[in-house]
Amino acid sequence: MVRPAAFGWNAETEASNRFQQRGAVSSEAVHDLAVAEFDALVRALREAGVATYALADRSDPVSPDAVFPNNWVSFHADGTVVLYPMLAASRRHERRMDLLAELEERGGFEVERLVDLTHHERSGRYLEGTGSVVFDHVGRVAYACLSPRTDATVLRELCEELAYEPVTFVAADEAGVPVYHTNVVLAIGSRFAIVCADAVADGDRASLLARLGDGGRKVVAIGRRQMSSFAGNALELQSRDGKAVLAMSTRALGSLAPVAREDVRGSVDRVVAVPIPTVEDLGGGSVRCMLAEVFLPRHAGEPRPVGSE
Repeated sequence: MVRPAAFGWNAETEASNRFQQRGAVSSEAVHDLAVAEFDALVRALREAGVATYALADRSDPVSPDAVFPNNWVSFHADGTVVLYPMLAASRRHERRMDLLAELEERGGFEVERLVDLTHHERSGRYLEGTGSVVFDHVGRVAYACLSPRTDATVLRELCEELAYEPVTFVAADEAGVPVYHTNVVLAIGSRFAIVCADAVADGDRASLLARLGDGGRKVVAIGRRQMSSFAGNALELQSRDGKAVLAMSTRALGSLAPVAREDVRGSVDRVVAVPIPTVEDLGGGSVRCMLAEVFLPRHAGEPRPVGSE
């Protein structure tokens, strides 16, 4: 996680992110509110036993969207780190090797190789990390909702590097505008999948739902209203004692119908829900967007962290 240094409205991302809502609060007040929401989420995750690395934003110039690190980097179990091409030029300086080095040192992680996809920016092709790609790490499938921020060519290159199967689909909001990121339409856990089936194109819906149900996962279908409340923007994490912890916002959890809420709760050991309205409204992303999960192996003999990071 990256603690923001200058959170605020980003006009450059507004055109492709319909989840952003411009507010009338001063920029200084907005930043303070976002930092408080960030810190509350960090505390809640740590209290649930999730090892959490809260790094400081040192981008130059500082970015209003640095709180969403999952858009520029992903960490994989074979020691691979991937850097991703992003549409907004104002966000590209968020990619910082010093942050990766700090994470590697603090966690005792072992990085074997770096896959750099950022050269696609020169050709106008983008793939914004685990915003654009929702991984099924068990089935080794990479799901992607195509949009101006999610390009099929870059996805294929990523999947060749990681030995995953690409599965693409189209999804749109009620106005027919493509959904900007896959991780607001779809979340995949070990025992469940949350998907906004209503938003998925008719020609893709049946095959996507069938694929998500493979392996016995419970498919929890949500509507566009729930999607707009970020009910699909959730992430299953693992606590230090091996428990499944689902992280999402209180807005997202509260938007679910009672049956869907029970299905989700029954699929994990614990749900961590924190209010983050400032980040959601002005940033257009929710809890999942604030988390870059780390699957990297640790150096031989390196103990797992036992306290807050």
